[in-house]
Amino acid sequence: MAGGAIDVRGTEGEELAQLGQDSTAAIAARSPLELFWRRIRHDKVALGAAAFIVLLVLCAILAPLLIKLVGTTGPTDQNPKALDSFGTPTGPTGVHPFGVDQLGRDVFARVLYGARVSLEVAIIATALSVTIGVIVGMVAGYFRGWVDTGLSRLIDVLLAFPILLLAIGLASACSLGNGCLGGAIKPGLTVVIFVIAFVNWTYIARIIRGQVLSLREKEFVDAARSLGASNRRIIFRELLPNLVAPIIVYSTLVIPQNILFEAALSFLGV
Repeated sequence: MAGGAIDVRGTEGEELAQLGQDSTAAIAARSPLELFWRRIRHDKVALGAAAFIVLLVLCAILAPLLIKLVGTTGPTDQNPKALDSFGTPTGPTGVHPFGVDQLGRDVFARVLYGARVSLEVAIIATALSVTIGVIVGMVAGYFRGWVDTGLSRLIDVLLAFPILLLAIGLASACSLGNGCLGGAIKPGLTVVIFVIAFVNWTYIARIIRGQVLSLREKEFVDAARSLGASNRRIIFRELLPNLVAPIIVYSTLVIPQNILFEAALSFLGV
C-alpha cells in the first residue's frame, strides 16, 4: 500500500510537472511584430485590402513593362489619329484600354505614370513630415518647460495659416529662379515634396507630444534614469519604441491625404 501510494504520488508529480512545462510553453512571450502577423492572418478584409494596395504599387512600379505588354503609346506621345473625325477624345478601344485625352495621349499610360509620381511624392513627403514631427514632438514632450513652450507656439503659428494657401505661397516662392535654400529645393517635384512635408509635420508633432507627456512619467523611464541613461538614449531607445503604433496609424492616414494634396497643388499649377 505504501509503495503504491508513493507510485501514485510520483505519477501525479510527473503529470503536474509536465502540465507546468506545457503552460510555460503556451504563455511564451511574443514580440509586437509576431502578434501583428498572427492577427492579420485571420483578418480576411485586411488581407484583401493589403493585396489590392500591393497590386496598385506593383502596377505603378512596373508601368513601362505594362505599357509594352498592352501595346499602348507612351504617356506623352500625342496621336491625333486616335481622335474621332470631330477631333474629340475617343473611349476605350483595344489599342487604348482607357481611351485617349484631347491631345490623343493614352489615358491608361498616363494613369500608370501618374500613379508613380503620386506614390513618390506621398511616400517621401510622408516620411519627411513624420520624421520631423516625431522628433519635435518627443523633444517638446520630454523636456517640457521653455522647450515645450517654444515648439508648441511654433506649431500653433503654422497651424494658424490655411494649409493650401501656405503651400501655394511657398511653392510660388520656390518655383522662381534657383528655388529655395540656395538651390537645394528646385522647381518641380522637389518643391511639392518640400511644401507637403513643411505643412504636415505639425499634426504628428502634436500627437507625439501628448503621448510622450504620458510616457515620461512611467516606471521604465524612471528606471532608465536611475541607471544613468542619457536623455538622448531615453528618448530614442525607451520612448520611441512605445510610439510605433500611433506613428504607423498616422502615416497610413496621411499618405492618401498627401496624394490628394499633391493632386490639388498640381491642378493649381504648382
